[in-house]
Amino acid sequence: MTWIDWLIIVVPLGIVSVVAAMTQRYVKGVADFMAGNRCAGRYLIANARGEMGMAVVSTVAGFEVFYQAGFTMGFWEFIRIPVSMFIGLLGFVIYRYRETRAMTLSQFFEIRYSRNFRIFSGLMAFLSGLINYGIFPAVAARFFVYFCGFPFNLSVAGMILPTFAVIMAFYLAFSLTMTLVGGQLTIMVTDCLEGILSLWMYWVVIIVLMVMFSWSEVYQALSTAPPGKSLMNPFDCKHQADFNIGYILIGLLTGIYSTMAWQGGHAFNSSAANAHEAKMAGIVAGWRGFGKGLFIALLSLAAYTFLTHPDFAPKMVKVNEILNSIDNPQITNQMRMPVALGVLLPVGVKGLVCSLFLLGLIACDSSYLHSWGSIFVQDVMVPLRRTPMSPKRHILALRLAIFGVAVFGFFFSLFFRQTDYILMFFALTGAIYVGGAGSAIIGGLYWKKGTTGAAWAAMITGSTLAGAGILCQQGWTWIQPRLISFFEQGDICDYLVEHATKFPINGIWMNFFAILVSVTVYVIISLLTCKKDFNMEQMLHRGAYGIASEHKKEDPRGFQWGKLIGIDANFTKADRAISISVFSYKMFWFLAGFIMLAWNLISRWPLQWWSVYWYIHIIIPLILGPITTIWFTWGGIRDLRQLFQTLRIVKRDSRDDGTVVNHHNLDEPREVK
Repeated sequence: MTWIDWLIIVVPLGIVSVVAAMTQRYVKGVADFMAGNRCAGRYLIANARGEMGMAVVSTVAGFEVFYQAGFTMGFWEFIRIPVSMFIGLLGFVIYRYRETRAMTLSQFFEIRYSRNFRIFSGLMAFLSGLINYGIFPAVAARFFVYFCGFPFNLSVAGMILPTFAVIMAFYLAFSLTMTLVGGQLTIMVTDCLEGILSLWMYWVVIIVLMVMFSWSEVYQALSTAPPGKSLMNPFDCKHQADFNIGYILIGLLTGIYSTMAWQGGHAFNSSAANAHEAKMAGIVAGWRGFGKGLFIALLSLAAYTFLTHPDFAPKMVKVNEILNSIDNPQITNQMRMPVALGVLLPVGVKGLVCSLFLLGLIACDSSYLHSWGSIFVQDVMVPLRRTPMSPKRHILALRLAIFGVAVFGFFFSLFFRQTDYILMFFALTGAIYVGGAGSAIIGGLYWKKGTTGAAWAAMITGSTLAGAGILCQQGWTWIQPRLISFFEQGDICDYLVEHATKFPINGIWMNFFAILVSVTVYVIISLLTCKKDFNMEQMLHRGAYGIASEHKKEDPRGFQWGKLIGIDANFTKADRAISISVFSYKMFWFLAGFIMLAWNLISRWPLQWWSVYWYIHIIIPLILGPITTIWFTWGGIRDLRQLFQTLRIVKRDSRDDGTVVNHHNLDEPREVK
């Protein structure tokens, strides 16, 4: 790292810090700290959530997958397209959730089910999220250690400390400060600004990488994979153990179920100005990801080519020295590509990549710190209190809880030993909550016969099964010998011997099993215990229960073709054009994938054809990306300006703090007049 690289890193951080400080004056109530007072526009949310998704831990997880499966996973993603369109264009879950005006998911659970269930689900969400977040700081800090080429240990005040621990402390302190300043208001403003800066920085790195590596070099590197583990041909990966067609199919089935169930960055779900803006934020986001997607793809290709192509063998000596010094095989897998990138990228570009990951890291960690800290206060402390706190004390409690999450993340990362792929760890720890929550969410928002008893049973069942999976994974070396001594001989014993070092069922399959059982339990118990249909109109503030400030146009027309893709009376001409364009683009790739699937079932493509296919996947974003970069820069700046104009004049209600009384938010009228 040179002074040029450090300058590229420091300048964006300075800009973001100044803007963060400016937001503090607008935080005057709990709703500001929790949901930005529900004033955000679609482009602000799309940019901010897009930047939050640029987490270092997610990127490293993507590197792990690419090194194992290459492009092949990308082909099977076409199967998910109808699901993603259904969720995005129809505003599945998010539209109705925003109509409830809840600031947390468990607040909705109290409105729909009961206060005790809110406390229980809030505690489960908090614990699940806390454990899930626990590895974020370690993975991110190690990335910067190996990418930047820092020494493994540092001498601080006469003590020898691991460098990754020092980096964790510094970056967590920065992220924590950003979060404590103004909660969700500061987070979504700074994340949006970081997202706009990143959109332009991506393209500098993309251009340099395309100059550094030719497609012929990439093809030569990818084509060296052994039979059955192809990195380009999705029909030649039968020996791929974890990331295969089964992984995709399970993701397809669980995608609908788990919509909005995971609560990392949950405040964005309630920050939109109204339900229509929340829905449109998800739709327009489909056009924002070209630069980011191409950036990650080219980094993966560059690193893999550098690691495997014989032309770069002389430089691999340094990479191998670093990797051989790591004593944990799972960490070695995680850091293989970051080490390679740190060695191969030139001055300036290395600083840009480091800056992009640091901005994404701060955006993600700030949102996660806010999420888990605020869930503990809002969904455990608030419903347990007999009287609401004053706004000042309430915000103080939120800040203390957020601080506690950061401290936990530091120490968990310091001592926890990773034994599985990051995505597998995420799937399993997420299932502690998501495994049962999905039933309660979808059933609560869309089924008037869903009952409180069913929600309890589904949550407990899903969480218990997922928790059992975690215990099996972490304690397998202790459990396996005892199981062998119990069975002694036979097929089961032989199977256990073959899997002596690692639990044979990965996190994805355990997550799927927990979800399947949870859904079954919710449906059966609801049918057995429902005595009176729930008043959905009241919960969703529709018809006679409507709120003037969030008025939605009612569509008096009958059947319209546009309704099939979510277009209703609230859509402007521009909204219709955006939705139709997203639908058309997605359907193009779905039909293309379906045709190629049929073609290859009849006659398999040679590897060279797949090379051309994946090259097209790079060229199309390269053409469309600059256009969407300009579009989302304009939209983000417009929404930021509108946000501050609204915050200056919006009326605050101190009762709008997440308190629910008799299945109503405290600040809402109790009955229809």
